[in-house]
Amino acid sequence: MGFLDKALGKTRQVLSENADKVEQAIEKAGDIVDEKTQGKYSGVVDKAQEAAKNLVDKNGTDSGEQQG
Repeated sequence: MGFLDKALGKTRQVLSENADKVEQAIEKAGDIVDEKTQGKYSGVVDKAQEAAKNLVDKNGTDSGEQQG
């Protein structure tokens, strides 16, 4: 297993252990962007938040399979 494989495995482990905190951070970051842009890009921000949360969910659930 190479360095990048190990790093990816560790990242997935951290995500799975802290998924709720990561999702809260994604939500907070989106809220800040909405505030700073006065809601001008709220649709785009919402889509980006959902995509990021889906990625967290996907990688968090895959982490058990990647352990080795």
